[in-house]
Amino acid sequence: MQAFMASAALSTGEPRVAPPSMESREQFIRVIVADSQAIFRAGLRKIFAVEDDIRVVGQAETLEQAIAAAKKFSAEILIFEAALAENPVEAAQEMLKQAPGLRLAVVTETPDQELTLELFRRGVHSIVSREVDSELFVECLRTIAKGEPWLEPHAVKWVLEAYRTHGTRGHAGRTKVALTPKESLIVSCVTQGMKNKEIAARVGTTEQVVKNYLRKVYDKLGVADRLELALYCLNNRVVLDAKQPAPAAPSTAEPSVLQTPETAESKKPS
Repeated sequence: MQAFMASAALSTGEPRVAPPSMESREQFIRVIVADSQAIFRAGLRKIFAVEDDIRVVGQAETLEQAIAAAKKFSAEILIFEAALAENPVEAAQEMLKQAPGLRLAVVTETPDQELTLELFRRGVHSIVSREVDSELFVECLRTIAKGEPWLEPHAVKWVLEAYRTHGTRGHAGRTKVALTPKESLIVSCVTQGMKNKEIAARVGTTEQVVKNYLRKVYDKLGVADRLELALYCLNNRVVLDAKQPAPAAPSTAEPSVLQTPETAESKKPS
């Protein structure tokens, strides 16, 4: 399989935009590539050119251009080089604020555990290193275009380790938070690694209602996303006394990154 790396000097040029006939939102995953290295940008365009469902609709080579492109172009995904910003975490937050519907895939020069965890906690959908295989990167884009996170195997391991480490800390100074019974049930499902669709089926409501409840819970607990919510609940034992949802039929779906081996084991049929 082809892997892509780039270390050549930057050559400037005007950002190019795909022709209107190639920009159907229903047919293509539209992507903006923001990277300082011209060879890397060209390499990505070449990789995506042979895919039926991915089109590059805009390019940027500086942080300012990336923010402008995120606001200007109608795209599903922004591929953003972490090195474009002095503080990539703050830059990612700003871009997600400017374009709330955009999925962000941050490219790092080398695997970085601390940066990966911090970006993931702040809502970035994917963090990949330049060494990632091209076929895996295509899979990454298709996954995050659906609104799901995608991480390389070593990054999944980092997230799980962080999850478990927080879960085993002491609880002497735990915070008491008043959650409604419905909120507690939904949070309990989240800590088991369930997706919104699965939670809606378990609780007996719609995915949109689940999203509305989660927003309220995020505000109450002062967390930003599902990962922070799971870590917070483990650390503070928020839902230990909540009434648990009734057991569901065993699922054949793959465990999500928020599941621990213990939760996955508990879901196996007896």
